[in-house]
Amino acid sequence: MTSELPEWFQRVFSTSRFTPYLDVSGRNVTRAWRLYRWNVEVSEAFCGPLHCLETGLRNAEHDQLRSRYGRADWWEVAPLRKHDARKIAKAQDDLRRRSGGSCTADDVLTELSFGFWVSLLSQAYDRHFWVPALHRAFPRYSGRRGELRDNLQAMVLLRNRIMHHEPIHHRHLAADHAKIYRLLGYLEPEVAPWLRRFDRVPETLARRPKGDHGDGQA
Repeated sequence: MTSELPEWFQRVFSTSRFTPYLDVSGRNVTRAWRLYRWNVEVSEAFCGPLHCLETGLRNAEHDQLRSRYGRADWWEVAPLRKHDARKIAKAQDDLRRRSGGSCTADDVLTELSFGFWVSLLSQAYDRHFWVPALHRAFPRYSGRRGELRDNLQAMVLLRNRIMHHEPIHHRHLAADHAKIYRLLGYLEPEVAPWLRRFDRVPETLARRPKGDHGDGQA
């Protein structure tokens, strides 16, 4: 079946990468081809909303922890778990290696991953971070820390699939999209109307190819 694919596609993207798309398209190459292309488009569309969520979370948490510890490099005195402290150390080492010198707190801030900021909402940090400081990063949220953390972690997983060019077509993408806006609303409600002006996710979801047999409920 894959012999119907353009030769350049097989050479650049590989037939093994295409197999999951064939599997959900009834082994129909034409439908699988459309689904593959749409997966690229919808992945690209999600980058904008995820950018806003990751950046907003990072800055909101950083502001609260900087205030709590009285310094921009709060990680130097905060009781981080070894795993998270190693992420800080790696970020600093990478920055120094690239610049050939020192790095600022702002440099480290932008080097740290989405997953790092979500990890600060773990139960292990309840006493040191969440209760005294990080709950203020979400002024419109009144639920449990664990539920918030789990919802954010789900967005980290979505983001990682997109960044590693994996299939996301099988997910309930409309629910993912709504979750991003809900989480943004906990941080700053005014982001939503600004983002909606150029958010291409809704129109891309509406153009999902028909007949791929995916349930979109993962």
